[in-house]
Amino acid sequence: MHIYFSGVGGAGIFPCAVLALKLGYSVTGSDLADSPAKFQKLRDLGATIEVGQDGSQIRNADRANNIDWFVYSSALLMHNPDHPEYVYAEKKNIKMSKLNTFLNELTSSNQKQVAIAGTHGKTTTTAMFVWLLKELGLKHGYMVGGEPAFGPAADITPDAEWFVFENDEFDRRFLEFSPHYTILSGVTYDHFDIYPTESDYHDAFRTYISQCRQAYMCATDRDTLYGQSAPENIVVLPEIDGIKLLGTVNRFDASMVVGAASDMGLGDTGTLVKIMNRFPGVKRRFEKITENLYTDYAHTPEKIRGALGVAKESSEHVVVIYEPLHNTRQHRIRDQYKDMFTGIKKLYWVPTFLARENPDQAVLSPKELIADMDNPEIAQPASLDDDLRSVIDLHLEAGDLVLVVSAGGANSLDSWLRQEFKVNQ
Repeated sequence: MHIYFSGVGGAGIFPCAVLALKLGYSVTGSDLADSPAKFQKLRDLGATIEVGQDGSQIRNADRANNIDWFVYSSALLMHNPDHPEYVYAEKKNIKMSKLNTFLNELTSSNQKQVAIAGTHGKTTTTAMFVWLLKELGLKHGYMVGGEPAFGPAADITPDAEWFVFENDEFDRRFLEFSPHYTILSGVTYDHFDIYPTESDYHDAFRTYISQCRQAYMCATDRDTLYGQSAPENIVVLPEIDGIKLLGTVNRFDASMVVGAASDMGLGDTGTLVKIMNRFPGVKRRFEKITENLYTDYAHTPEKIRGALGVAKESSEHVVVIYEPLHNTRQHRIRDQYKDMFTGIKKLYWVPTFLARENPDQAVLSPKELIADMDNPEIAQPASLDDDLRSVIDLHLEAGDLVLVVSAGGANSLDSWLRQEFKVNQ
């Protein structure tokens, strides 16, 4: 089967293409922007990847070998309702589907699916569960939104008994799945462009949970979604003692994984805790760039606080360089910046990374957002330029821990940082 992935450099599409290659499918694909490291990995596995999406890429791929399946992300038609590749596939009557529909069919019915859902912590929690399966020697496949420190973003063998994956609520895509097990890593209202109200957001999670055979969550999320009366398929997990990972948020995620894995019969709690305490982490989650310089994907209030917590446990002198994600989100969460950055030495605030924005909303500047802080005196606007590079160098020379908070992607703060410090994208 020949599968064409449109937007193959995306966080969801890329690992899915890896899985298809691992299972022996013929893979071609394209993306508007080049992702050299990702694309080389796909080419090494046998894929043909092109940069550009003017329609010629999919046309050439189809002529060389008839395309059986066109797989695309939710963002494709959001950016362009008349996307050339979508239009071509439609005219040629090629089978078409979004990523999750493909993933559902890709994972065989005899695999036990473990889906990690929730507003924050999905990538880390998914990687943690994969780490347990790996260390226990169980045959498995997985797809992680980030790249674990212990392996690629996705992998699978034809005889896999388990399949673990992130199940994102964006665009309501998680509702396409009915996994055996799901673990909720935390539920806090987000994706305001998809869910008009908090009630709508919670309703979607309740619907998703009803589709799962067994759902694991903490008491707080149970209370948020159901009050004290929850469906019979929900298991409320207590906090597990003995987890020694850095950061409150990481210890919480690890506790959820250990509790769920123990309930599934994968091992006794003590053994699972020992394995989890060896968890090596995930790239873009407090990822070390060089000595005392770290980058993190945090972009919601809970994620930002979690990343700051890890940094503060690591150093008494924390400096943050912050790039918000989505102007629409900033309009919703700006009041939460009030006390978010307490306890740090200095904050440099760069302009918001814009994507999927409401054109009728004014773009909030760093100066405007800093004004919402209780301690604006520690903050100043900044730009991705030589001055910022000099600031980073000065703080590193002074022995400060510099945490770069950025959602990443082409032309983002994280991308700029990696170019400045010669780190692979």
